[in-house]
Amino acid sequence: MQNLYITGTAGSAKTAMAVGLGLKLQQEGYKVSYFKPIGITTATGYNVDEDGLLMQKVLGIKHAIETIVPCHTSPFYLTRYHQNEEILSKITSAYSQVSEDADVVIIDGAIFPHAMASMKFDVASLAKQFNAAVLHMIKVKNDFSLDQTVFFNRYFQCHNIPVVGNVFYNVPRQIMAKTEGVYKAILSDNGFKTLGIVPHRSELTVPTVEQYYQILGGEILTGEDKLDRPVEDSVVGAMTIESALAYLRRAPNKAVVTGGDRADIALAALETDTSVLILTGGLYPDVKVIAKASEKGVPVILVHYDTFTTIERMTEVSNRIKPGDEEQIKMALENVEQYIDWQSIINSLK
Repeated sequence: MQNLYITGTAGSAKTAMAVGLGLKLQQEGYKVSYFKPIGITTATGYNVDEDGLLMQKVLGIKHAIETIVPCHTSPFYLTRYHQNEEILSKITSAYSQVSEDADVVIIDGAIFPHAMASMKFDVASLAKQFNAAVLHMIKVKNDFSLDQTVFFNRYFQCHNIPVVGNVFYNVPRQIMAKTEGVYKAILSDNGFKTLGIVPHRSELTVPTVEQYYQILGGEILTGEDKLDRPVEDSVVGAMTIESALAYLRRAPNKAVVTGGDRADIALAALETDTSVLILTGGLYPDVKVIAKASEKGVPVILVHYDTFTTIERMTEVSNRIKPGDEEQIKMALENVEQYIDWQSIINSLK
């Protein structure tokens, strides 16, 4: 039995990779199981890991979700967890059940590789615990994304954790050539493999309003029945109304983040293609904003963070494939077959 730990930062498509690779391994005749030691508790308090539910269905895993995802974390987990021996026992006990009779166990990393490092439950510590090889997923935005990748690869190397390779996933068209011609070469020069470069597909990457709400929490003031709307971009309305209008008109299917007291920005946003209004600072808006949003069918979420913190938390939002999304599940498998050297991954696990 072999363990493959899929790592990466939030939005790097760890789950899409797990879905596609898990299905491909099953097609090749392997008994595949899935394990996520550390799930995420959302701002809304939702404590059932959606990735675990998805993989439970996709791979036909018979174990309970509490066994597949035995522990959860949040940005303030240290107020809940004190005894790491108890947590480790829970994780290892769950793993022994999930891995029973499996040829390969796909282990899914937490929201960030460093999550829970203070208690030694970060990706590197757990990869050593389970004697797992690492497949690192890259959400590439700019050159710093590559620096981060090299840093993580070196870190795993220093801890004697084998790295199967790296996959650039959901690469935007405008940086595809640079990823293929520059980033891949630099990784190779540093001694690290690139096993795939997957182009951007909006069907797999665009999150919904509901996924923003799960991360941000707060109150839904209107539009509870419109949380399935896609969010393709975000605009911060912290400027004059004249400056804001140019940005608001250019961005379709967007989230507009502004203070609850900026009725001028909110009303202007509602006259453009806006998927959700996110009002910050805990300030309730003018009733005209709620009335107009209700008329337009645009959800309004009131959060108690300031604008900077809200934007920072929004970086954790990514699209999640749901158990009933047969088309997205099919796409995840197609991406593995078309763009990823899955045969090398299998060979590395033998």
